[in-house]
Amino acid sequence: MQFIDEVTIKVKAGDGGAGCVSFRREKFIPRGGPDGGDGGKGGDVVFEVSPSISTLLDLRHQPHPKAGRGGHGMGKDRHGANGKDLTVYVPAGTMVRDFDTGEILADLTSPGERVVLLKGGRGGQGNARFATSTHKAPKFAQPGEPGDERKLKLELKLLADVGLFGFPSVGKSSFITKVSAARPKIADYPFTTLTPNLGVVYYKNYRSFVVADIPGLIEGAHKGAGLGHRFLKHVERTDLLLHFIDLSHIPERDPIREYEALNRELSLFNQELVKKRQIVVVNKIDLPAVQENLPAVLPYFTEKEIRVFPVSAVTGEGIEKLLDEIAGALWQS
Repeated sequence: MQFIDEVTIKVKAGDGGAGCVSFRREKFIPRGGPDGGDGGKGGDVVFEVSPSISTLLDLRHQPHPKAGRGGHGMGKDRHGANGKDLTVYVPAGTMVRDFDTGEILADLTSPGERVVLLKGGRGGQGNARFATSTHKAPKFAQPGEPGDERKLKLELKLLADVGLFGFPSVGKSSFITKVSAARPKIADYPFTTLTPNLGVVYYKNYRSFVVADIPGLIEGAHKGAGLGHRFLKHVERTDLLLHFIDLSHIPERDPIREYEALNRELSLFNQELVKKRQIVVVNKIDLPAVQENLPAVLPYFTEKEIRVFPVSAVTGEGIEKLLDEIAGALWQS
C-alpha cells in the first residue's frame, strides 16, 4: 500500500432543506390554514479514527467529500428528512488543520475517537410556523441555511514509542526486522527505506512497545535535501530516540560529525526534538572494522553522558541489553 501522510481536501457539510409554503385544502374545510412543513437539517462532517487504516491514501482519491443535504419541507406539516452525516475515517495520529490559517482543528490519536468538524445547515421553517392571530395566511417560508465548507490539510504523524533515525545505510531497517515482525526493504545502497515503517516489539512479561523506522536523513534535510524533512514529523510524538551511527567507514565518514549534523537538523526542524532522550546505537558490531573503531568514539559520548549500545542485527549481540534499556526508559520514567 502506498504511504500517504499528507493530503488536502475541501469538505462541505450538507445544506439545510427549504421550508414549504402550503395551505390546507380539504373538502368541507373552507379557508384551511397554512400547513407548510420545515426543511430538514443538513448532515454534519464527522472525523473518526479507524484502527484498520494506516495511511491517508483513500482521501487522496476523494478530495471533495460532501455530507447529505436536508430534504425540503412539504404540505400537511410534513418536515423534510435530515441529511445524512458524512464520516471521514482517518488513521490514528492524524492532525487536521485549516488550510488557510494553519489552525489546528483536531488532533486524533485514539481508535474510535470522533469529532464533528463541520456543522450541517439548519433547515428553513415552513409557513405554518409564521401564522399568527393577525397574520393567518403567511405566504412565505425560510430557505435552508448553507452547511459549513472548509479546506483542510490533514497530516499523519505516526504514533510510536521509539523513533529510529540516522544517516542512510546505518542499519535501522535491519534492526527493526530483528526485533519486530516489520519487514522493510533492506539493501546495500542508500535510501532503501523510502517511507516510515512501524514495528511492535514484544518485550518481557508480555509488554510491548512500538518503534518507527524513519527514512535516512542527511545534512540539510530541513531544507529539503535527500528525502527532506517531510518524515521528521513522525518522530515528534515519540518518547525516545535511537540514534544509529556507523563506524564501518572511518575515515571516509566521520560518525561524530554525522551525529552532530543530524542533531542540528532536529533542532532546526523543531527545538523540542533535541530535548528528547537519545540512546546511541552502534550497529554492525559483528564487523572487525566496527570493533576496532568503537574505543575511539566512546569518550565523546561518555563526556556528554550519553549511553552507547553496540549491537548486531545479524547475530543478535547486544540486542537484549538494548531492549532492557529502552523498556526502562519508557516505563520507569
